[in-house]
Amino acid sequence: MNVWDATALAVTFGLFAGIFTLARKRVNFSVLTFIGLFLGIAVGVVFRDHVEYVQPIGRIYVNLLLTIVAPLVIVSILSSITSLGSTAQLKTIGGRSVYWLLSLNLVAIFLALGTALLVGLGKGAHLATDVDTRSLDSIQKPFTDVLIGFFPTNIVKDISENNIIPIILVSILVAVSCSVIADKAPQKVAPFKALVEAVREIIYRAVGFVISLTPYAVLALTASFTSTVSADTSQLWPLFTLLVVAFVVCFAHTYLVNGVFLRTSANVSPVAFFRKILPAQVTAFSTQSSAGTLPLTTSLLRSRVGVPSEIAGFTAPLGTTIGMPGCAGIWPILLAVYAVNALGIPYGFSDYAVLVVLGLLVSIGTAGVPGTATVTATTVLAAAGLPLEVVILTLPISALADMARTTNNVTSAAVAATIVARKEGRLDDAIFDAPDADVTTLTLTSPDDEPRPADGAQSDDDALWGSLPVGACAIEPSPRERVGAR
Repeated sequence: MNVWDATALAVTFGLFAGIFTLARKRVNFSVLTFIGLFLGIAVGVVFRDHVEYVQPIGRIYVNLLLTIVAPLVIVSILSSITSLGSTAQLKTIGGRSVYWLLSLNLVAIFLALGTALLVGLGKGAHLATDVDTRSLDSIQKPFTDVLIGFFPTNIVKDISENNIIPIILVSILVAVSCSVIADKAPQKVAPFKALVEAVREIIYRAVGFVISLTPYAVLALTASFTSTVSADTSQLWPLFTLLVVAFVVCFAHTYLVNGVFLRTSANVSPVAFFRKILPAQVTAFSTQSSAGTLPLTTSLLRSRVGVPSEIAGFTAPLGTTIGMPGCAGIWPILLAVYAVNALGIPYGFSDYAVLVVLGLLVSIGTAGVPGTATVTATTVLAAAGLPLEVVILTLPISALADMARTTNNVTSAAVAATIVARKEGRLDDAIFDAPDADVTTLTLTSPDDEPRPADGAQSDDDALWGSLPVGACAIEPSPRERVGAR
């Protein structure tokens, strides 16, 4: 055993102990992630070429992350579709809600892809230039072969190999079949729906366990990454470029794209709409929690925008699991282009077309849990055959970008609800044209009309292990350190 390698491992475990101590003292989780980043850089610089024993720690985290992707996608899709209640609702409000949520996400995907290619995102990063990328050649297939591969022949095998698209399609088939049966004989599928909800809670808790390991994984993977590059700090600038591009694309979609959809599809004033939902946008930006903002979003849609309760209470919650352009559309595409340019991977038109399809389909299985953007980015990159280390190395930037991403998610869900209400002929223009209701007088209720704790306290079901709140896109601070996060 090399002495320097062993020393690097011992120092790494000592730093892990320090991070654990800070976590026990309720230090902000995003701060812990940043600490892991900078400590990893220090370890990589000090123990250059001697991190052989540190590197497997990060790889273990990547494997754990991959392990939870398939079950997370399955339970998210099953829960989202089976919660519709009836096929009649599935065909009308449900169908329109899914259509507009995915349409907004598709535009976000094209916007992110065009912007990333235009600015050459990732060029000059030179990530792991010593890694042989020829192994990726076997993954590159004609688009027709990829399309055929979307449809499974053995779903168990697809789950074991993390073939995401077949998993999504089979999950949708099962969920729709369950809804059709429930419409005629709900008692027959009641045990199945109860099982889905129970499994969802278990999987979400498991995600919390894995995500809580992120600061340690960031330290280990950053140390491995830093040890392979020069000491030139300019290597870090591409990450900041990624952050800036993410903010620009998210806010362009939030206001420009959504504004166009509001005017053309809902026939309402975008300026007035954004003014009416501004409290929800501010809450989303500060708490970085789509689900945590949901009660306020739903109340604003009903009381200020004029969206009926059943549409506001359905489409907005659905928008926390389907679509989510910030976390499931923009971020995975930006990371994919970043990885392609940084590693110099040859990518053609058909490859980018597949990337667009992957981004759209994976967004159907988005779950409102901590680390959603990390999971969706991992899913897209894994399905596209791109290296997952890029996801890990950008986690600290992801924590900052989540402010813009979550604002985009919440706004797009509210826009989709407004468009659905207009298409259903049920948008109350009198409420929309009336003076804005006082936010302090709104009744903040959950989608099932159960009152939320008035003092901001959480129930046991509102948080995951490690005090990670449900409904986040990235790693979240402890809710105890936030005011109004719920």
